Amino acid sequence: MPALFGPAGNADAFPYKSSVDAPRWLAEIGLDCYEYQCGKGVNVGEATARKLGQAAAEQGIRLSLHAPYFINLANPDPDSLKKTVGYILDACRAADWMGATRVVVHTGALMKRTRREALDIALASMQEVLKAWEGEGYGHIALCPETMGKLGQLGDLAEVLELCALDDRLIPCVDFGHLYARSLGELTGEAACKAILDQMEAALGPERVRTFHSHFSQIEFTPKGGEKCHRTFADNGGFGPDPAPLMAEIARRGWSPTFICESAGTQTDDALTMRSLYLSHF
Repeated sequence: MPALFGPAGNADAFPYKSSVDAPRWLAEIGLDCYEYQCGKGVNVGEATARKLGQAAAEQGIRLSLHAPYFINLANPDPDSLKKTVGYILDACRAADWMGATRVVVHTGALMKRTRREALDIALASMQEVLKAWEGEGYGHIALCPETMGKLGQLGDLAEVLELCALDDRLIPCVDFGHLYARSLGELTGEAACKAILDQMEAALGPERVRTFHSHFSQIEFTPKGGEKCHRTFADNGGFGPDPAPLMAEIARRGWSPTFICESAGTQTDDALTMRSLYLSHF
C-alpha cells in the first residue's frame, strides 16, 4: 500500500461550506486522507459525523481525528486526569461515528518538571486512558501521541516512542515540523530523516512503524521557545523542514505512512506537493 496524503481540516481553497463535502473534493483533486479537527473541543454531532464517514467511505478517503489541544497527559492532578480521559473518550466516540481509525493526542506540558518526571506522569496517565479506551470499546481506534514543537512541551521523539511502547495499538504521530522546530532547525535533510526513521524502527519494529501517522508543515521557530507558527511551502523565509528528503526516504523503504499536512491555509496544495515528490520515486 502506498503512503497516504491529505489535509488537516479545510484549506482556504475549500469550495464548500460543510466538511461533509471534503471527501468528495479531496478525491477529485487526488488526495486520499483527511484529519477532522477537534482541537478546540469535540463539538461535532453524531448525524454530521456519520454523514462525513459515509462520504469518506464512498470516496475512499481515510479519516483520522485530532483530539482537543488542551489535553495534558503530564498533569498529575486527579481532576485534570479525569478531564483528559473524558476528552479522549469524546474524541474516540466522534471518530467511531465517522469511521476514523486514528485519534491524534497531544502529550502535554512540562509544568516546571524535569522531562523524566513529566514523562513518568504521562505514562501513568496514558495507562488510565488505555483502561477507559478499552473499557468503552474503542480499542479498534488507534491513539496517536504526537511529537510537539515547543521546548516547554513534553513530546520529543524518544518520549513519544516510550509512550507508544505501552500498547501495540498506539501509533506515533511524528510531526516533522515540530521536530525541526524543537531542534532549532537541525532536523532537516537526508541524514536527519534517516536518523528519525531509524530511531522509530528500532523502538517499535519494522512492521509496526511502516504505517506510522505523521503531520507535516514548515514551521517558524524562536531560539528560546521552539515552535512559533505554521508556515506554507510558498512562504519565503527559509522555513523548514524540506519535505523532499523525507518523501524520498519513505519511498526507498517502502513504508506506507499517513501524511497529514498542516500548512497554514494551503494544506491541500502542500499535501499534493508532497504526494508528487513521493510518487516521483516510483
